[in-house]
Amino acid sequence: MKERKLYLLKKCHDNGLDVIGNDTLHKPNAWEYLVNRKHHIIWCNIFKAASSSWMYNFNVLSGYTPEFLKQTKAVPLMLARKKYPRLSVEKLREAQRDSITFLIARNPYERLLSAYRDKFMFAVPNSFHDKLGRKIINKFRKNDERTRPRYPTFSEFVSWFLEEIRLNNYIDMHLVPATSFCTPCLINIDIIVKFESLNEDQLYLIEKANLSSKIFPEWKNSGRGSKSTVELLQSFYDQLTDDQKARLYHYYKYDFEIFDYQFAV
Repeated sequence: MKERKLYLLKKCHDNGLDVIGNDTLHKPNAWEYLVNRKHHIIWCNIFKAASSSWMYNFNVLSGYTPEFLKQTKAVPLMLARKKYPRLSVEKLREAQRDSITFLIARNPYERLLSAYRDKFMFAVPNSFHDKLGRKIINKFRKNDERTRPRYPTFSEFVSWFLEEIRLNNYIDMHLVPATSFCTPCLINIDIIVKFESLNEDQLYLIEKANLSSKIFPEWKNSGRGSKSTVELLQSFYDQLTDDQKARLYHYYKYDFEIFDYQFAV
């Protein structure tokens, strides 16, 4: 854990990300942190990085019972925000003085693929993402390919995503780089949990935070299908051109660098 933090701090400094400025990379963002003052634990909720599991944990820590959370139809994030109001940077830093602050890092290519599969491949019919998927198909699928899947292929999805980035449009919270979402180069992170060692890291975090009697290691939405992560990445990213992969890397460059992930598929 110490090595991960030192590595992050070095890469932040090497890339000039630890200097405060006015853009999203250089302006501390406290907006996405959930602060539990009672249990002295703070989490930046990076979506598609065990976020369902830890949203459940934070809802339990806030007072919701497991029974209620199991039967409610309410969106977990909405429930959480009723208990965890968004704080200013100053209030977040104040809470950090006697709390453990953590985030969960994940390979950016994995995060993106997970978001695509969850929100587009397996979209709930007539949901926002289902309707968006149809718009993507209409724009990026050729007429002679209309018999292909009802959801956008990964290549079509990436073409749309890269265009959204180029046009500087709003980017869905499931797709935003962690570097700008949590600004970990400007806000102190005590523990960096890694998605690929989630089980072991969760146990360490829970014990370090003295929460062993309150919550347990959870892993909700752990995946669909039997393919390994490496096989999944290969099968989907093989659909992309070298240019698409390079542009994705450019967008997630700092996530790759500060969390020590390799650019290879």
